[in-house]
Amino acid sequence: MRLFVLYAVIEVVALAAAVWWLGIGWTLLLLLTGAVAGMWLVRREGAKAALAVADAVRAGRAAHAEVTDGALVGLAGLLILVPGVVSDLLGLLLVLPPSRTLARRWLVRAAERRSPALRTLRIRTGGPVVQGEVVDSPGPARPPMPRRAVEG
Repeated sequence: MRLFVLYAVIEVVALAAAVWWLGIGWTLLLLLTGAVAGMWLVRREGAKAALAVADAVRAGRAAHAEVTDGALVGLAGLLILVPGVVSDLLGLLLVLPPSRTLARRWLVRAAERRSPALRTLRIRTGGPVVQGEVVDSPGPARPPMPRRAVEG
């Protein structure tokens, strides 16, 4: 709840500063132009991300970067739809590929810090996929475990 209140205060202050600096007409024009341009960019970059995921799947490799890009483009669209100067600016930054790459790297590193298994998964999935078949051996795979005496 506190985070939402902080966000609302930041948006109101930014909007008031824009109105004071530009005037109400230019501020509304800026918000409308940002929303229209942002949604056009979200649509274009979202289609690119979807095609990149399809290409990665067709090539038989993990599409973690492409899927993360698609999620970030979706988040950018949500931020652009939310009214406000700061959210529009953040959304437009996430739509642009260079800043989205930085955000993706930060997001992946943060996720890997929380769960180290993700890092090893990312490293292991970098190689080619090799098709194979499991063949059972005729004997036991390992010797049986010795039994412990149970005290009663």
